[in-house]
Amino acid sequence: MAQVTVMIDGKAYRMACEEGQQEHLSDLGQRFDQYVSHLKSQFGEIGDLRLTVMAGIMVMDELSEITRRLSSLETETANLRHGRDAAVSDASRTEEALAAALGDVTTQIQSLAAKLHGRPGS
Repeated sequence: MAQVTVMIDGKAYRMACEEGQQEHLSDLGQRFDQYVSHLKSQFGEIGDLRLTVMAGIMVMDELSEITRRLSSLETETANLRHGRDAAVSDASRTEEALAAALGDVTTQIQSLAAKLHGRPGS
């Protein structure tokens, strides 16, 4: 198991992670530190625990919003797929009807041509 040291509010935290995940964990630590730093700049020294809890709540708020957006996009995607499938089905039925109509017209033209060729003097 690999280990990474992340800095949050100027303090080092040593964490274990799966091999190959070190850079990802470091990036997450840096991003979380930005939340803590932002809150610290707004509220000053209000205590490490309070800053950490507030930063965690901010992250969860963003996660909640992203989850809501994802759900909305999934619903929209499902509706678009349904609409696409209905349009493809309609187009297929239209093509079949058109092919049948063209077949009927072809048969009628062939019948008329046969009658015209069979007439004396034509």
